[in-house]
Amino acid sequence: MKLIKKEFVFHPDNPYFNVCHASTICLLPNNEMLAAWFGGTKEGSDDTAIWMSRQKEGKWSQPYKVAYDVKEPHWNPVFYQQKNGPIYLFYKVGKDISKWSTKIRQSNDNGITWTDPKELVPGDFGGRGPVRNKAITLSNGDIISGASLERGIWYAFADSSTAQLDYWTKSNHIQIEGIDYDGEKTVNYSDIEVSEQSFYGRGVIQPTLWESKYGHVHMLLRSTEGFIYRSDSNDYGKTWCKAYQTSLLNNNSGIDVVKTINNELLLCYNPIGENWGKRTPLNISISKDNGETWDHIFTLENESGEYSYPAIIAEDGRVIVSYTWNRQSIVVAQFHL
Repeated sequence: MKLIKKEFVFHPDNPYFNVCHASTICLLPNNEMLAAWFGGTKEGSDDTAIWMSRQKEGKWSQPYKVAYDVKEPHWNPVFYQQKNGPIYLFYKVGKDISKWSTKIRQSNDNGITWTDPKELVPGDFGGRGPVRNKAITLSNGDIISGASLERGIWYAFADSSTAQLDYWTKSNHIQIEGIDYDGEKTVNYSDIEVSEQSFYGRGVIQPTLWESKYGHVHMLLRSTEGFIYRSDSNDYGKTWCKAYQTSLLNNNSGIDVVKTINNELLLCYNPIGENWGKRTPLNISISKDNGETWDHIFTLENESGEYSYPAIIAEDGRVIVSYTWNRQSIVVAQFHL
């Protein structure tokens, strides 16, 4: 895999927000790109909004606010693009992570204009649809996303919909061995700041998905256990096995995987085996056997700092990764396979 270009979307010393995080990336039909992230005074502050930038003719636009629905924290934007169809933007809204609501907007002009927000699942609190990583289209035409809840015991699930994205079906909860999901008491959150609540959890969250063959869907999961975990489904993501440990180290930070046209998997992650461990280096590894074994192929960052929450997509022979750079900017790297 050969690096084409690595660049800031905007200058780290920017006038728009103090911190930024959790980017998502979308390649448009006209070879333009969209990037989105959340930014504000700090993570979890009431002024945190969803921001966006558009790359046209090789240059990124100045960041602009695309979603700020209410005076509450906005989180984790996720693009989903239907082939020859609209682009969707999912994101979370809410002060309490465990009571997020999921909003969705639609663009019919390649991200130039967006519809007003609507609830993905009316009346839901806790967060349906994609929690951080991209949704994918399965071989039967369904859309599936990785979802999770963070409070006390963390658990993940898959959320599936038809191509119209009008009705969502939740899978079983995906748990790991060694945690008493029924008996362990959760923390009293009444005196804990929202931005700190996730530090009191344990389990798996933020799945990233791929389909290996018809109906066989797999996920890798961020965990508190020092390793990336995995779960598998053989019924298009309707039911999942218990999550099991892989050999991949995890620092309890975001990961993302993509399947290429060569049926290989590319995983972007921080290979640190410590709960809340450092978020450097940021590496890309490859698997040629459906995730059974992995080989390191590229280091995106290895200096001291925070390089985290990657989003990775693949289109034909091109791979694009976006990630958080020290909470001060978003970096986008482009590769040829």
